[in-house]
Amino acid sequence: MTKLIDHAQKPFPIALCGHALKYEIECICKIFLPMRKFAFFYETDQLPAGETEGAVLTLRQSENGSTQFFVRVCYAGQALEQSEDRPACSPTTDKPLCEYQFSAMLFRMFETITGLHPAWGLFTGIRPVKKVQPLLRSGLSQQEICRQLQERYWIHEEKLSLTYQTAAAQETLLAQTPKRGISLYVSIPFCPTRCSYCSFVSHAVEQAYQLIPAYVERLCDELAIWGEMVRDLHLTVDTVYFGGGTPTAISAEQLGTILAAVQQHFDLSHLHEYCVEAGRPDTITEEKLAVLRTYGTSRISVNPQTMQSHVLEAIGRKHTVQQTLDAFHFARKIGFDNINMDLIAGLPEDTSEGFRDTLQQILALEPDGITVHALTLKRASNLFAEGASQVHNPVQQMVQDSRQMLTRQGYAPYYMYRQKNTVDNQENVGYAKKGKESLYNILIMDETQSIFGAGCGASTKIVDPNGKITRIHNYKFPYEYLEHFEKLMEKKAQVWEIFAAMA
Repeated sequence: MTKLIDHAQKPFPIALCGHALKYEIECICKIFLPMRKFAFFYETDQLPAGETEGAVLTLRQSENGSTQFFVRVCYAGQALEQSEDRPACSPTTDKPLCEYQFSAMLFRMFETITGLHPAWGLFTGIRPVKKVQPLLRSGLSQQEICRQLQERYWIHEEKLSLTYQTAAAQETLLAQTPKRGISLYVSIPFCPTRCSYCSFVSHAVEQAYQLIPAYVERLCDELAIWGEMVRDLHLTVDTVYFGGGTPTAISAEQLGTILAAVQQHFDLSHLHEYCVEAGRPDTITEEKLAVLRTYGTSRISVNPQTMQSHVLEAIGRKHTVQQTLDAFHFARKIGFDNINMDLIAGLPEDTSEGFRDTLQQILALEPDGITVHALTLKRASNLFAEGASQVHNPVQQMVQDSRQMLTRQGYAPYYMYRQKNTVDNQENVGYAKKGKESLYNILIMDETQSIFGAGCGASTKIVDPNGKITRIHNYKFPYEYLEHFEKLMEKKAQVWEIFAAMA
């Protein structure tokens, strides 16, 4: 892939005339200009005076009843323009059609100018699997499904194959979910330190230590409220997932208190999965792992992100490679037979050779699952400010190497999602050995099961029979969660109302 030089000194101007179809147009531009901001100008077919680069996208209704789409792109010293006539369509009543037409024209122009040929083509969504599922369920063959998606989105063959395999793996697992099943998400929003790439609402234990006892107490109160609601609504708890933050950043005793509250207030006899994202190796101890086993945790994640010491230092992680190895062996010793390990492709100061070495070290441990994330430059992360220097990371090669190496060792893709501002426009993929897939990970991407969120920063997602999703958000910060707990609990009435309407 040819790398373009991304001049990020000022926003890239985009003029829209005859429409206000900003979202998809910005998504296409982000593929080719990953670290640029964009300035939109409406009801004008001219760039601002003095601008030598930018895009103009004009929609005109012709006298003969057709609709004309016009696109001009000026970038890197080149200027291209194109117009196409289509049957009459309106940006309000035919919005998807108009968005697609503009996206296709804009994409081809940027390809010509930059020499880039993005593997995901026109597809800009978070959940590629969603495009495969209805085609798969209609009985179409893999060949026909891939043909249709390639024709519409221009997705490259390797991404189509990955998406199809992931969708096929999910079908059997999704069939196991009960009709009145829900998942429970429990948030522990504390970390030893904040990593440079992280944008999650998490708080260093040293700074927030005094809040932890009160937080644990209130979290247990919320779990009691959720438990009563689950019983009264005759719901079945299908999966439990502890995330954060780093759940093991708190003490073994505090962790045990929360786990005991889950056991006390919920019927766990029908669980498919009980997962705790143990996370950073420097927080994992044999004592904490023993507590997790005592309360029935069936799956954990030990997340090194990299096995290169200098990369760990560059991203602000205080643990060592040896601590990762020790944490994994502790977990196996205690009896965990479903351990996932997270890696990030494209971390600062990493190389293709270093990432392959990380993969080899992780594969030597034979974990049950390996999740490969492509580095995403999130605006709330410390690394975002250095984003321009990360655009040239060899993420694409790392992602390709991970797929080849993992599939050769018997790991298959089972869930996948994409994020904005991902370096090299790549994806995040969960790989697992057969029978070790995480159902919760699939459900949160599939959005067909309600998820009750407990704790700071947690989001409750209610899915009705027609697929409509209602989200109810908890406060982001621990001090807000503690200070406004009673008000927050009043929001639970919305859950009652929604489920009553479903009955």
